[in-house]
Formats: sequence, C-alpha cells, structure tokens
Amino acid sequence: MNTSSSSATSRRKGKGRQRYTDEDVQHEEEASLLGKSEEGERWPEQPPEPVRALLSITITAHDLQVKPSRSSSVASRRSTSRDRSRTIPFRPPGNTDKLRSKFPANVARNQKYNVFTFLPLVLYEQFKFFFNLYFLLVALSQFIPALKIGFLVTYIAPLAFVLAVTMGKEAYDDYKRHLRDVEANSARYMVLTPSASPSLQPVPSSKLKVGDLVHLEKNQRVPADLVLLRTSDESGTCFIRTDQLDGETDWKLRVAVPSCQKFSSDEDLLSLEAEIYADPPIKDIHTFVGTFTTSYPQSAPFPPSPSASTALTVHPSNPHLPLDPVPKVEPLTSDNLLWSNTVLASGSAVGFVLYTGSETRAVMNTSHPETKVGLLDVEINRLAKILCAVTFALSVLLVALNGFRGAWYTYIFRFLILFSSIIPISLRVNLDMGKTVYANQIMSDHEIPNTIVRTSTLPEELGRIEYLLSDKTGTLTQNEMELKKLHMGTISYGFDAMDEVAHQLAIAFGLDVNAPHLRQGSVATGVQLATRGKRDMSARLKDVVLSLALCHNVTPVTNDDGSVTYQASSPDEVAIVQWTSSVGLTLTARSRTSITLQSPSGSLLNFTILDIFPFTSESKRMGIVVRDDQTHEILFLQKGADVVMARIVMRNDWLDEECANMARDGLRTLVVGRKKLSEDTYQNFKSRYHEASISLEGRNEAMSRVVSEVLEQGLELLGLTGVEDKLQDDVKATLELLRNAGIKIWMLTGDKIETATCIAISTKLVARNQYIHQVAKLKTADQVRDQLEFLQSKLDCCLVIDGESLQLCLDLFKLEFIEIATKLSAVVACRCSPTQKADVARLIRTHTKKRVCCIGDGGNDVSMIQAADVGVGIVGKEGKQASLAADFSVTQFSHLTKLLLWHGRNSYKRSAKLAQFVIHRGLIISVMQAVFSAIFYFAPLPLYQGWLMVGYATVYTMLPVFSLVLDRDVNEDLALLYPELYKELTKGRSLSYKTFFQWFMISMYQGGAIMIMSLLLFENEFLNIVSISFTALILNELIMVALQITIWHPYMVIAEIVTLLFYAVSMAFLPEYFDLSFVISQRFAWKVAVIVAVSSLPLYIFKLIKSRISPAATSKLL
Repeated sequence: MNTSSSSATSRRKGKGRQRYTDEDVQHEEEASLLGKSEEGERWPEQPPEPVRALLSITITAHDLQVKPSRSSSVASRRSTSRDRSRTIPFRPPGNTDKLRSKFPANVARNQKYNVFTFLPLVLYEQFKFFFNLYFLLVALSQFIPALKIGFLVTYIAPLAFVLAVTMGKEAYDDYKRHLRDVEANSARYMVLTPSASPSLQPVPSSKLKVGDLVHLEKNQRVPADLVLLRTSDESGTCFIRTDQLDGETDWKLRVAVPSCQKFSSDEDLLSLEAEIYADPPIKDIHTFVGTFTTSYPQSAPFPPSPSASTALTVHPSNPHLPLDPVPKVEPLTSDNLLWSNTVLASGSAVGFVLYTGSETRAVMNTSHPETKVGLLDVEINRLAKILCAVTFALSVLLVALNGFRGAWYTYIFRFLILFSSIIPISLRVNLDMGKTVYANQIMSDHEIPNTIVRTSTLPEELGRIEYLLSDKTGTLTQNEMELKKLHMGTISYGFDAMDEVAHQLAIAFGLDVNAPHLRQGSVATGVQLATRGKRDMSARLKDVVLSLALCHNVTPVTNDDGSVTYQASSPDEVAIVQWTSSVGLTLTARSRTSITLQSPSGSLLNFTILDIFPFTSESKRMGIVVRDDQTHEILFLQKGADVVMARIVMRNDWLDEECANMARDGLRTLVVGRKKLSEDTYQNFKSRYHEASISLEGRNEAMSRVVSEVLEQGLELLGLTGVEDKLQDDVKATLELLRNAGIKIWMLTGDKIETATCIAISTKLVARNQYIHQVAKLKTADQVRDQLEFLQSKLDCCLVIDGESLQLCLDLFKLEFIEIATKLSAVVACRCSPTQKADVARLIRTHTKKRVCCIGDGGNDVSMIQAADVGVGIVGKEGKQASLAADFSVTQFSHLTKLLLWHGRNSYKRSAKLAQFVIHRGLIISVMQAVFSAIFYFAPLPLYQGWLMVGYATVYTMLPVFSLVLDRDVNEDLALLYPELYKELTKGRSLSYKTFFQWFMISMYQGGAIMIMSLLLFENEFLNIVSISFTALILNELIMVALQITIWHPYMVIAEIVTLLFYAVSMAFLPEYFDLSFVISQRFAWKVAVIVAVSSLPLYIFKLIKSRISPAATSKLL
C-alpha cells in the first residue's frame, strides 16, 4: 500500500495537484483494492474485465468503505464550505501540512478585543447608551469657542472618569482572558512522531494539528477533540471529567478503538495504515458519527483477523493475482471521543486529533448570551429622554422670551449646555456603584452562604419578580435517591421490609435459612410465607435483584484512601446499585467487557458484557446483553420508564395501577424486564446490529430498529422499583412565602404527570384543597379549545399539563393559552424538553411584560435560565452548569426567599430612591440657572462656574446621596414575616412617572425658592449672590437626604457631618467664589438660614402630614 501511495502521489504531482484531498483518498483506496505488482506498476485506466468484476463485487459487499471517500470527493470537487466532514489518513502522503492546513489552528482565543478593535468596540458599547452619548455631545461642544462655558474640565472630567473606569475594567478583564489563553495555548503535550527519537515529542497545544497522535496522562486536560485509540487499561477504557464542558460532576466512561487497543505499545500506532472518517463538527456533545478504517501492512504486529469485513485476498480465477485486504471498518460514536477541555480522570491514553480550535465541541458550545438589562435601567433611560426634552424646551423658551434676538441658535445651544446638569452623568456612576454594594451585601450574607452574584447589573430585578419558573429534580428535590419500594406483581416490599429481601436473597443463593441476616443491626420484618412459597419467591426475587445489579452503567471506583464509590451519569442508577449491595448482591468490579458481583455467600459471579444500550431522553430506557460465565446463558436485561416498557414487556394486569400508586407516593418508577436469548438469536442480532452501526446515514434509527425488532419483544416482567427523591430543605415554607408575596409559581419538569403532581402537593405548591386540573395527551384543536374554556371558568385551580399537550396549545392557541395560564395561581408542566422550558419563559415575558425568574440546577435548565429576566442556578448533584450560566448562584432553593424578599427589596427601593435624588440634584441647580438667566435679560450666563460645579456633583453632595444605598424601610425580620409587602414592589411605584413628576415639582419649587430668596436678599455684589445661594443649595441637599432616610445608619451620619465640614473648610480656599469676611458674618448666617427654611421646611411639614393621613404599608408595621 505504501508503494501505491507514493505512485499515486507522484502521478498527482505530475498533474500539478499539490494538495492532498479527500478525492485522493478515494484514488488510493481504489488502487489498494485493485492491487499492484512489486515494481509499483499501475493498472491501466481501464483494468482487465475480471478485475473490474471483482472490484464491483467488493464495492457492493463493502459499500461503506467507498462511500465516505466518494461523498468526500464530491464535496471536494464542489469546494463547498458547508460540508465540513473529513477523512483523515494516519500517514498522509505528500506534504502533510497542506492537508492539515485546511482545518482551524488549535488556538484558544477567548479575548473580546485585539489592539485594533479595543477602542472602537468599547466606545461603541458605551455611547450606545443615551446618557453617555448626550454628555459626549455636550463635552465636544466646549471645543467650539462660541459655546464654551466655564472650565472644560467640568464637562470632560465626569465623562472621562466613567469611560476610564469602564475601559480600564474591560482592558483588565480582557488581559486576564489573554493570560488564560496564553497559558492554555502554551501547555505542552506529548505527541507521537515517527521520524523522531524518542517517538514522544513535546508540542504546545496551539501547534497541535488534525491527525496528530497525542499522549495524555492522568489529570491532564484534553487539548482538542480526540478519537481515543489506546488506554493504559487493558480493557481499553478510561474515565473523563466533563464538568468544564457540560457542568456534570460524574465521570464519563470512554472506550478506545478496539483494533488499536490490541497493539502491544503506543509506538505501534505509527505503523498503522488507517483513516478516520468524521461527520462535520456540531454542537451536540452526545452525538458523533464516524468510521475507523484499517488496512494492516505486512509489518503490522499482528495479522488482521478474518471477518465478514475482509474481502478475498486472491482473485477467484487467478490465484496468483495478489489483492490487498479490503479495509476493516469499525463504527465510531461519542463513546470513542475525548472532547476538548475535559480532563482524563484515570490512567493514560493516546488520542488522534480530529477537530481543532473553533471546530471543537467546547468552543462551539461556548455561547455568549445577550446582555441582560434591568427594568430599572430601562425606566431611568426613559426618564433621561424626558429630561432631555425638558432641557431643550426650557432653552427654546428662554430664547423665545428674549424674542429670538441676535444669534439665537447659538444661545439655544449655550442654554442646553448650561442646563446639561439636568441629566447628571453621575447618575450612571452612582447606580453602578450601588449595584456593586448590593452584590457585596448578597455575597457576604451569612444566612445564604456561598451565594454568588455573576451579573452585578441585575440586583434590583430581584425586587420585581412576578413569575417564578422552577425545575423539579435537584431544585425542589435534593436529587438524592433512595430505593423505597420493590413490587413484583403478587408481593410488594416497602422500605421497612428490605431485611426480608436480604433474607430471601440469601436463601436463593443457597445460604442456610436460619443464618443470621447479612444486614447488621437489622430486625427481621416482612411477610411470613410457607417454605415452598418462600423458595418460589426467593427465585423470583433473585431474578429481579440480579437484573438490577447487572442492568446499569455504574462503575465502582477505588479512591486514594481505599474506599469505593460508585460513578454513574444518573443518581437513580447509583441508588439502585447501592440498594442491591445493601441486600447482599454487591458490584465489585466492572470493565467495558465484564461485570463482577459478590453474592450473599461471598462467591463471585462473573458476567461478560456483550452489548449495552445506554439511556437517552428519547428512548427513556437502557438495556444490556450479558453472558453468565458459569452457565453461558445469554440474557437481555432492560429497565426504563413505564410509558415505554409497558409495550415491551408481556401483558399483565398490575403494572399501570402500581405505577400510578407509586407516583402518588412521589416515587420515581422503573420497570425491569428480562429475556433469555439463544446463541443463534444473539448471533443474528449481532450481525444485523453491526451492519446498522457502520451505516453513515440514519445510524441511530437503524440501530434502534434492530434492537426493537430482535430484542425488545415479549420481555418477562420482573418487577417495578420506586425510588424516592428527597425534598430540599425548607421547600414548603419557601414556596408558601413566595406565593404569599404575590409570585406565581410554575414547575417545569421532565418527569411524568403523576410524580410531578405528587411533588406539587407535597411541596405545598398547590394550596390545601385546591383543585388540580390535569391535561394530558391532547391530540386535536377541539380538545385544546374545550380545556381552555374550562380553565377560563376556573382560574383558581392548579393546571398540570404534559409536554405534548403543552406544545399543541402553543402551536394552535398560543395567545389564548398564555392569557389563561398566566392568571392561574400555579402551573405544572411535565415531560418538558429544555427548549420548551425556554420557550415558556420567553412567552411569559413577552405576553405579560412582567419580570420572570427561572431557577434550575442542571444542564437542561441552562436555556431556561438564560431566557429569563433573572436566572438563578443551584449548585447541585447535576453539576455546576446551571450555576455558571445563571445571574445568581445559590446552594439551596430556600435561599431564594431572602434573595428576593430582602435583598431584592432593598436593592430596588434603594436604587429607585438614589436615582430620583440624583435627578433632583441636577434639576434643582438647573432651575436656579433658569431663574438667574430669566432675571438677567435671558442671557446664557452661567450662575456657578469652575470648581463649584465640579464640587457640587462630587465632594459636596456625593457621600450623603450615595449613603442612601444603605437605607431600608423595614428590618429583615418584618420583610420575611410579611411577604405581602413584596407585592407593592412589583407594581413599580417606587420609581414611576408619578414619583418622577413629584420630584420634578419639588426641584422646581426649591430651585426657584433658593434663587428668588437670594435675589430678594440681594447684596451689592454679585459674588454674594453666588455664596448665599450655593451655601443654601448645599444645606438644602443635606437636609433633603436626611428627610429621605427611613432608618439611620452610622455611615449616613458620618457622611452628612464630614461633607458639611469639608464644605465649610473649602470656602477658605476658594476666594474667587466666597468673600471670607462676609461668609463668617452674622448677616450671611441668618440669610442662609431663612432661605433654607423656606425651601425645605414646607416639604418636611408635607411629609409629616402625609405620614399621618396616608401612611405607607411598611410604617404600619414599625
């Protein structure tokens, strides 16, 4: 084959084609099929007839071997970028770099910017906000001499500060990402190299290319998507940790390519003649379709074993005509792949680089969800636009009153600049700083430990939630499973009778009936049967326990301290295997090909694994074919959900009823079945299954079809298990509090209707004596319409609906369904897919315009969490994926109470108060400016200039105003004791057009009062007007802050006193604004006192009267 390869290569080069393509693979493959003489001669373009006949036979019998290359060559000829499937040879002829340059470099790049894009992108992100764009325009206007007012720094500095902080933060974050990228790209991996000695050479991760053979050690991160060729374990298996890829904490089993695992050393892989076909890269980490094609050279360490996949090696009519063996093809699935960014958890391994860089599953699944913007920020942005309109109207009005004289358009712009403080840039700074304070308060709360705020822009949203969408398993329940019930048709064993199960099992395995129980400390309970009945029951019990001990994907792993833990992708399976161990049948060892159990008598039972069919969300069942090494009996064992197993097992009269009974008890049910297979039946199945497994189109459907037709027919029903999923701590109290707070709760789960209904009742999601309306298996529009009409007339019920019916409702009557469903107090949606969960969240948001919070703990909840206004992730048994994707991460569902009712309340109330006060601070000085200009012949002259304007927005008022982020209207105990207070927040009354108008009027009154009173008390010099009015303004603001505070904090008192002292001292250092001899006189003191009294005393009296006549709901509780 080497000769033919070089010949084919030279021929291609002669034609001027210097790039190795998939089409070339086909040419070589056909050449190897035809065979050559030792001198390397080729057949003519048309080979002899006998050879063509044999070739056609070979291709027909092994259609698959040619298909990948044929399809690939077509793709190559068309040069379409859409088809990114690949056929990679182990030892490509010609220039290897030419072949591998077709694929992306294996470079990790998580940076958002580079040197050229940083400035434009950051500036765009900032100036797309109305606030910042407005101030940019104002600042730029100061470079025009006719519009210049005061110090340039007073306009540039605040904007520059905001931009500098933002750009600095972005630059720092991106630099940290760059360092992580450099670290990842420079990590060295050992690569098997044929031309080097030793054969293992260190190569940086960024230099790895498709086709490299990478050697990995335990705890080493996988640098690219690899096909697992060999492992240090003789069975050809290894474990990987995928927590960084899918958030799951359990270890995943991976299987090496069987023909490569047979080699005696890793170096032997270098002499292998093989190629790998792989489908185009996709996001799904659970799906992969590929083939591994081998054609062993004569120097191979062992000869290829004859099989159905190997064609004739001699020509039938001419035995002297040599033919190479037709390549042997093995299917590749996701079990043979090591995905990038996973970690090898056991042993060492060699992998073949298949996908690199942007084509790896890890990069393709790295999504950048849209930036969430809080409702408060949207409301403030609306108010800013109103203020902008007010500024423009006021400017035009003053110019109009002056009769549009002179360069009136210049005057309008000068007025716009004078009144620019109406929209204070400090508002954005104050709110962002406030959000940081709220986030720190949440994360430092000892009553909700390990809570993480991942999106610091949304704490106010926690105070506006009206819909809570929750997952069930792991969120409302602990995802800690325990087998509570075993039903076998004629007899049922509850949790208290498991000692009897252990006793019966011991009898079945031949132990003395009077022997002490194997479970220490247990008390014999259960049904007492006659000896004959016991024998019969023991045999049946042995069958079901043995099936449960064999039919699973659990692997015992020995820890460093010698203890053994069970690793599996499902906690249900671990619970069942732990139960079989507790009753006497213990799983001691498991490899890819065998399972070893220890019986109650201490003897070892060995079983060979022939085939395994893993559980999927579509099939809802898992099966295994094993051979008993003692009796050589072949068994097909299967367990799964009752909805699918009912049609697979033999007819019975008790399964449906008992499943419903267990579901009512809140138990998760699994049906166990068994079928004994003859050798002939199994060999027939194996042949058909292998054919299906190497097909490239519809592979999964073909494999499922073979299993269904041959194995899943007439299974013996052995039993029914009921596994309990314990409720999370304080779930009942939490849901009751949230419901009393006016939050409507939806439970979206993948579980069946009966179990979900039971959990809804046990968690108090459904109120006592509340009617539960179940909707399931709807098929027609008329049925949907009837159900909607019924629900319309009974809005106080709880709706329980299955995924199929939900989808039908959304497809046919989306608006009608969501209109009715959002009015119900509780909704439970069962059998929901992750996509349906996200669709429901988006639909509620779109239809109601209310704030939606989604909470979940698993990878299947990520899409729902990202689709919500506020996503909360729980760090649970299912991993950290939901927690990492969420805006807030908690460790328990019960922590949601304090997060919403206390921290959410405070964040919203404080930000609303802070925003309005900062707007008031800008409005009042603009009103004073307008009065001043109106009195002085409508001239656009600034009242306050330079350092006074700088100080007003910063050192003179910043600390007292910002101290409002520490205010609270009720204490924590009252907020949690009276959740009804939360209802007030959802109405958005703390920041509305009404409250904005009230503050607007207050600013108009106070600004006008201070300015007019200052002019009435006019001194001979203009300087005195400035000093009197500015001092009165500062004192007025300090008093206004004090009037807004409900519960004083020590920091608030300090802020007020320190600011007053700082202002007093600063007067001495600003002689151009303050005449010190006048400021320290009694005249100055009494005039300022009168002005402040006129501006603020009426508001204090008004507040006092209002608190008596119409007190706030919170004040009634204090």
